[in-house]
Amino acid sequence: MSKIEKQFLIGASLSGPQTEGSIAKKIDSVMDYWYKNYQDDFYNHIGPEITSNFYVNYKEALKNLDKLGLEMYRTSIQWSRIFSDDNLSQINNEGIEFYKAYFKEIKKYNVRLVVNLFHFDMPMSLQKKDGFFDKLTINKYVEYAKICFENFNDLVDDWATFNEPMANVECQYLYGFHYPKEKNFKKSIQIFYNILVAHAKVVNLFNRDYRKDNQKITTILALNPAIPRDKNNLEDVKAAHYCDLLRNYAQLDPIINGNFDPELIVFLKENNFKIDFNKSELDEIACAKIDYISLNYYQPSRVKAKEQKVEVINDMHDLFDFWDWPEKRINPYRGWEIFPEGIYKIANVIKERYNNFAWVISENGMGVEDEERFRNKEGFIDDDYRIEFIQEHLEWIYKAIEEGSNCFGYNLWTFIDNWSWSNAYKNRYGFVEYNLETQKYILKKSGYWIKEVIKKKRGK
Repeated sequence: MSKIEKQFLIGASLSGPQTEGSIAKKIDSVMDYWYKNYQDDFYNHIGPEITSNFYVNYKEALKNLDKLGLEMYRTSIQWSRIFSDDNLSQINNEGIEFYKAYFKEIKKYNVRLVVNLFHFDMPMSLQKKDGFFDKLTINKYVEYAKICFENFNDLVDDWATFNEPMANVECQYLYGFHYPKEKNFKKSIQIFYNILVAHAKVVNLFNRDYRKDNQKITTILALNPAIPRDKNNLEDVKAAHYCDLLRNYAQLDPIINGNFDPELIVFLKENNFKIDFNKSELDEIACAKIDYISLNYYQPSRVKAKEQKVEVINDMHDLFDFWDWPEKRINPYRGWEIFPEGIYKIANVIKERYNNFAWVISENGMGVEDEERFRNKEGFIDDDYRIEFIQEHLEWIYKAIEEGSNCFGYNLWTFIDNWSWSNAYKNRYGFVEYNLETQKYILKKSGYWIKEVIKKKRGK
């Protein structure tokens, strides 16, 4: 661990809706609406109003930045906090002042502040029009981004356009996990394309009118590198390739290279997956130059060939099946595989396919249920499992860096335990515990540990 370069940043990521909640907002997001109308979907019926109480108590929460010594801090602005009407035409000045005060407070702790514009929290008035399926939402998003640049640019080191856009689309329109719980692959393709256009327009707006010296812009993608069941089986290898093409390269290619893989275009045409697009939109995507790519990694996709070939392709899952590797290590609370080497695989993809583009791990973490079991006599949680998890992932990152990978940082999900959509507070992820009853913030053992890692890295 002491080998990590001083320039390598260690931090944490979080989001607005999951930490500041919906207190004092004038309009609803999709998450607010979902909870108000379908409370049984949420663990212990815990909703998005208070979450980790940052709207009220952010100054107290941020004191933990100093205790941890973190060097990077990523959060998000809630689109629905910036406006006071469903037409998104009237600015909510209280929301503007909150973010100004919040960001100023963060900057006191000498961290690199990354502010994301969209984290799964579409204003409900736009969601009722099918969100990004309606191209008018692209224009609304650009207008919102412009307001954010005009009000907060002096406080922000780096901007991010979206968090996990493909995962968001999959949760809402492919797997039916999140409201509106649709399952429509064709629709999800159009929505994702429209998000790419929105991303590109905002990047181009920033680069043209708002960029300051040393300021950067990025976007945040969730990657799940595909691993074939049998690397010597051509059909399994082909299945894994399709998984990467449709879930990973479909994101990375347009955002880093400004274009789409020809094989992906052929696949869409041959299977009659039509996209409403125009040359102007493609030009926006081609011109949108980001400074680095932010990558979220939790687990790989283990893939096998279809047992029975599908004649008509209606869904990407007609090309491959996910495979449950019997020897995997698993986080039983979240149901996800623990595979630190996946970060190394991502590093090699970025190096080989994307000309060693600059990147950062912007989310990686381990959610554990009922952490109270591990409270020690000193009163804090002994989360040795989280320390081991972080340590293993950092070791693979450093191996990649030693081999030339252009990775400059690692951020844990998350800083302080937060509200996780329908899972609410079932699983805890933070360096810092959040007590729902007392609303106190208490460092965990992993918090004390990461502080020492950062100190050693800095040579102190």
